Amino acid sequence: MALRKAWKSVPKPVRQVIVLVIGGTLIVIGGLLIVLPGPFTLPFVFAGLLVLAGEFVWAQRFLDRARIEAKKADPRKLFKKKPPRENS
Repeated sequence: MALRKAWKSVPKPVRQVIVLVIGGTLIVIGGLLIVLPGPFTLPFVFAGLLVLAGEFVWAQRFLDRARIEAKKADPRKLFKKKPPRENS
């Protein structure tokens, strides 16, 4: 509780800059892990969005939409075997 009270006592523009730097860094790390060898790409992106959503409304809307789309995704369809093609 004391930490939350201290955080709210920081001026809003300073809070936004801090959140933007931390959240942006997490998203950039997640983006770099797409092309660099390494696991765990999406957790960094979602963590960055979570941090940004604490201070920015646009990030909260984006995070809500990502959650809705993630619930729609069916992982069973990703690994479903396709029928073999016939050679003609």
